[in-house]
Formats: sequence, C-alpha cells, structure tokens
Amino acid sequence: MAHVIERDSWAEAADHWKGELQCGQFGANSCLIFNYQPTVGAGPRLHKHPYAEIFVIRAGTGLFTIGDREITATAGQILIVPPDTPHKFTNLGPGPLESTDIHENGHFITEWLE
Repeated sequence: MAHVIERDSWAEAADHWKGELQCGQFGANSCLIFNYQPTVGAGPRLHKHPYAEIFVIRAGTGLFTIGDREITATAGQILIVPPDTPHKFTNLGPGPLESTDIHENGHFITEWLE
C-alpha cells in the first residue's frame, strides 16, 4: 500500500524544510531528517548510529566531522557516513545550511558521544 504523508505531520515550520520522519511505521527501512540550520556554528554534537547515514546538501556550506576526517561540503554534494562512525556537522555560513539526511533504518537509533 502506498502512503501519502502530509507536510504538517512532520514539518516544524510551514516556511522551511525542517523536521523528522520515521518511515518504519509506513513499512520503509529509512528515516528522514530535513535539516535547516540558519545559525552559523549550529549543528548536532558528536554521535553515531548502528546504520549508515546519507547527507544530501541542498543549500549552504557545512563542516562535517566524520571519523577522523573533516570535510567541507556544499550544495549539490552527498556524504555517506558508514555505520558506527562518529560524526557531527556545523553550519559554516554565510547563509543557512540545508540538508536532507537519510538514515538507513525504520526508526532513529542515536548514541550521543559528547
């Protein structure tokens, strides 16, 4: 069965792609995070997941720490973080950092490391 998921069921704001959706409840083995980071320096602290995470950078520039690497990523790039790899990112500015983050699991499992 196909599912149509309305924006108001996952979005935090009507004017930005920002929010989370755990797709396991709809039979999919994925979760989506629509990130909108307007503040330079903002982003999640170091963490890891027991599954891969894919970052699709839609706008802006971010500094991603993935394992022992630091990667500056910009709009149009895609980063893939392997399972159990510590990672975090921050908005480098000057404008917002926007990404779609795909978790390869039907529900979120996050171990915060700092």
